[in-house]
Amino acid sequence: MADTQGIEKVARGIVAAHSAGDWPGVRKSLAPNSVYEEYGTQRRIEGADAIVAALQGWKTAFPDVNGVVNKALVAGNTVALEVTWRGTHTGPLSTAKGTVPASGKAFVLVTAWTMDVEGDQVRNSRHY
Repeated sequence: MADTQGIEKVARGIVAAHSAGDWPGVRKSLAPNSVYEEYGTQRRIEGADAIVAALQGWKTAFPDVNGVVNKALVAGNTVALEVTWRGTHTGPLSTAKGTVPASGKAFVLVTAWTMDVEGDQVRNSRHY
């Protein structure tokens, strides 16, 4: 039987570490060969270092971004989080089609983030 509290703790820890800009903390929570999919951007990112770099890109564009976990549901080794992200677009956002300059606009975005956890690391995650 899966350790539901441990699985949820790992997932919540990634959200907290991303919010704090704690990249070693994010990296520690990712399996070396983990996969991260962003449905909004259609990106599929492989490998812990590449995932950290992608999350750093979001933090560069939205340096004050903060994620709050509203709800969490664990089934087996998978956790689903409902996360509310708040921030302001004050930095450049690099995309596949070029760089989007800072708009100065604040945002609130509610997302779902599912993570498959093995031991104390995320193996696969999907951010909707």
